[in-house]
Amino acid sequence: MGCGRVGSGLAKDLEAAGHTVAVIDQNREAFRRLGADFNGRTVAGVGFDRDTLLEAGIEQADAFAAVSNGDNSNILAARVARETYGVANVVARIYDPARAEIYQRLGIPTVATVLWTTDQIMRRLAPEGSRSEWRDASGTVALCEVHMHSDWYGNPAHLIETSTPARVAFITRLGEGLIPNEHTVLQEGDLVHVLVTESDLALVELALAKSPEDH
Repeated sequence: MGCGRVGSGLAKDLEAAGHTVAVIDQNREAFRRLGADFNGRTVAGVGFDRDTLLEAGIEQADAFAAVSNGDNSNILAARVARETYGVANVVARIYDPARAEIYQRLGIPTVATVLWTTDQIMRRLAPEGSRSEWRDASGTVALCEVHMHSDWYGNPAHLIETSTPARVAFITRLGEGLIPNEHTVLQEGDLVHVLVTESDLALVELALAKSPEDH
């Protein structure tokens, strides 16, 4: 549901991956974003209206994404898809992070757009610290590329885990990703990606900005 930039891009990506796709939007003109090569179904209507959903094939759907520009519409449509039609995989885009967390607790997976956008802007304004690459729907856990003091290089990667609350998810080295083990030593030029809770992120940034000898 929703044929804006996110919805149209998602629909085309899903179709390219071999899925059968139906797109719902109140504005027929929005379907132009899909392009002439899109072979899926387009349905003009309200995404939480049952007749509209039935026309789009909700009864045969394996998944439903509510990505319109309205929080209320998205969560209502997602709940109808999940609770009325039993769609197994449902996700809703929510602009308000506080509401996203509430709906996540109710069992509706959400993507909180604001958390992602503000983090990306901050990274460009202040490149030190960390750059968020992924967050869970509630915004509690983040996968971040972290900026480190040069003295960390030459030390075992697991030193990060014993010195901070972060967990090393993977390292990008010479353009290739690797999952570190107990023998992995940090090298200059490594991009280190860690998993960390939002509440510990500032502490981890501060710790990695200093030499490990300062701990």
